[in-house]
Amino acid sequence: MSRARLSSEDVETMLQGLDGWSLSADGLAITRSFKFTGFARAIGFMTECALHAEKIDHHPEWSNVYRTVEVKLTTHSSKGLTSLDFDLASFMDKAAAHH
Repeated sequence: MSRARLSSEDVETMLQGLDGWSLSADGLAITRSFKFTGFARAIGFMTECALHAEKIDHHPEWSNVYRTVEVKLTTHSSKGLTSLDFDLASFMDKAAAHH
């Protein structure tokens, strides 16, 4: 995965391949809110995603309140979105489907 900043056209194309993600107002991040049936499922999701994030050395900005996990993805070193953000978003979508 590359840490090269994506063009706005590439971001729009890649965003179309994701479910429920939105581009931030400044165009530098993508965001999504995940809702689970309870706290344990939300934390299970976060744990699974944390292990993947560590593996690819790309970490989300996120928060949890009971059954809701709010996620913001951006690549700070590139000052915008990279393929790493879309890889992690795709992984999160798959992880959420079974939690």
